[in-house]
Amino acid sequence: MTAETGADAELDCIGMFCPMPIAMTKEEIEKIAPGQVLKVEADDPAAEEDILRWARRTGHEIVKFEKEEGMLTFYIRRKM
Repeated sequence: MTAETGADAELDCIGMFCPMPIAMTKEEIEKIAPGQVLKVEADDPAAEEDILRWARRTGHEIVKFEKEEGMLTFYIRRKM
């Protein structure tokens, strides 16, 4: 886990639009071990609802969500 981010892996989806942020998040979460945290950054407004809904549906935990000046940052713990 990186000390500055609190994440085990990071995914940059800045400048990408639906469906890329959610598709890439699904792909990247499979690359980390259960219990680890993936940090996802996106600026597509649709990503907020898409990623939050996907996490609830799949059982992954949103550890932290930040929204600042159009920047969305998700910290997602992969389900056990």
